[in-house]
Amino acid sequence: MNSELRAVRHEDILLLALEHPNGLPRLERRVLREFARQMEILASTHELAGAVITGSPQAFCAGAELTEINSLLASETLDFAREGQRVMDQIEHSAKPVVAAIHGYCMGGGFDLALACRVRICSRDAIFAHRGASLGLITGWGGTQRLPRLIGRSRAMEIFLTGRMIAADGALAIGLVREVAASNQVMQQVIAHARSAP
Repeated sequence: MNSELRAVRHEDILLLALEHPNGLPRLERRVLREFARQMEILASTHELAGAVITGSPQAFCAGAELTEINSLLASETLDFAREGQRVMDQIEHSAKPVVAAIHGYCMGGGFDLALACRVRICSRDAIFAHRGASLGLITGWGGTQRLPRLIGRSRAMEIFLTGRMIAADGALAIGLVREVAASNQVMQQVIAHARSAP
């Protein structure tokens, strides 16, 4: 459990990068709390026009940290779900655009994170999936509400119930992402959207 959220400013954009030594960042509780703090900074800093969330070249985010979830007491699980929901709501309802730059795997809770963003742009190697069904789990961070609104109920149900993986072109075809770009152009595109998204 070594995921980090690194925050840097690029001119008028807040860049939030999920990092992990193995290239597969996860949403640990302390990472969620740092997201909440950075959303407050975004809201209160007049000079910032918007934010971009990204991950590593291998993965935007591999989901929640299952080791951490498995260690929770039954009485703690609801608080954990609510904590994640609050962060996703902060991102979704931000007055300033929050845009996702997606490379590689975008899975589970990371998929929920991407769905909370106003715009999603991915590289050609991006892969999306909600694998919870294979683990006997269902997301508690709002993905079950946001995905049907975005791509329709039947497609969303198929994704949740089968856990199938969706490549970048498939994601574009069903409206999951706004654009598919070359890896070296994704950041340029998302920064432009973070400055101009309605």
